[in-house]
Amino acid sequence: MENKLVNLSSVRETREATDAWVRQAQQGDMRAFERLYRLFEKRIYALCFRMSSNSAVAEELMQEAFVLAWRKLDTFKGDSQFGTWLHRLTSNLVISHFRVKKNQEVDSLEFEIPSEYNAPEKLQLGRDLERAVAELPTKARMVLVLHDIEGYKHHEIAQQMDISEGTCKAQLHRARQLLKARFE
Repeated sequence: MENKLVNLSSVRETREATDAWVRQAQQGDMRAFERLYRLFEKRIYALCFRMSSNSAVAEELMQEAFVLAWRKLDTFKGDSQFGTWLHRLTSNLVISHFRVKKNQEVDSLEFEIPSEYNAPEKLQLGRDLERAVAELPTKARMVLVLHDIEGYKHHEIAQQMDISEGTCKAQLHRARQLLKARFE
């Protein structure tokens, strides 16, 4: 049986390296920030893609998130892990992006599933679920991703998206009902 235990010393070393790179980047070291970029780029892209369901938009938002992180790096005080801070900054950026475009028809954007999601070993259900989530209306999709996938609470999502907590709950219910109907 394969050993699936997490090597705690490796996790600690990665966290210490990340903290060191953050301190160096805060002092203007671009190479340290590039290391942070390489460490977090896939995670941030995945968040952007799940929230936007469009790879080109996700790539653009990921780049914007890292540019914004560089500019706001001095505001990171270390009260949380850097990855948590970057994740929050990115989700706020994506929400703002769609808030600015709310007068446009963002729900009509074509979506695509990147090739890594189409790996043969992935279950068909996983691909179907990714597609179904991507086809949800924008607000419902964003609430679903933030709540059910990223683990945010309703009041946090409501505050980020500038909607009431009741609207947040209604959007989550709507998303779940649409997904349920899709798979029945």
